[in-house]
Amino acid sequence: MSESLRDQLLKSGLAAKFKAEAKPAKEQRKNPPRHPPKPPQQAPQQKKPAAQSQEPNLAHAYAMRAKQEKAEREAAQRQAEQAAKEKRERKQKLAQLLADKVLNSADAEVPRHFPHGNKIRRIYCTPAQLAELNRGELAVVQLAGRYLLVAREIALQAQSIEEHTLVLLCDPNAPPEDDVPADLAW
Repeated sequence: MSESLRDQLLKSGLAAKFKAEAKPAKEQRKNPPRHPPKPPQQAPQQKKPAAQSQEPNLAHAYAMRAKQEKAEREAAQRQAEQAAKEKRERKQKLAQLLADKVLNSADAEVPRHFPHGNKIRRIYCTPAQLAELNRGELAVVQLAGRYLLVAREIALQAQSIEEHTLVLLCDPNAPPEDDVPADLAW
């Protein structure tokens, strides 16, 4: 006849462990001990080699990695905050430098076109300012999205504070890039 699964497991030795553990539990229910049971004696553990005992476990490695990533994020955030603070200070210096030195005129009608940011931009100036701009006596700087006409010295000071502020400063001694004169009105 066919044997039950339990019998087959017992014969193979797999169920012997469960059977052995089940009997003491039944006996404990029937006759509770009067003194606490002794814990089962464990086989003496073999000492691990020194190299293995020094290796961190997986949880420790993850904790170290998380701590390192957190420190890197905090350092990047501090660096970004410092850069933003320095940028605000530079903008404030530029605003103070250019406060009373802007030469933009309300009655200016002559546009002066120049390339900036892969686009052709323009600033309006008077005919006298256009001549000075083309000779390099005046320059164009950008502050807060506006193009401002200032003296050459002021523009160079602005460039020393923030490099990208100086947008247009003509060199009268430079050879022309093309045959079109700079003062040509479009």
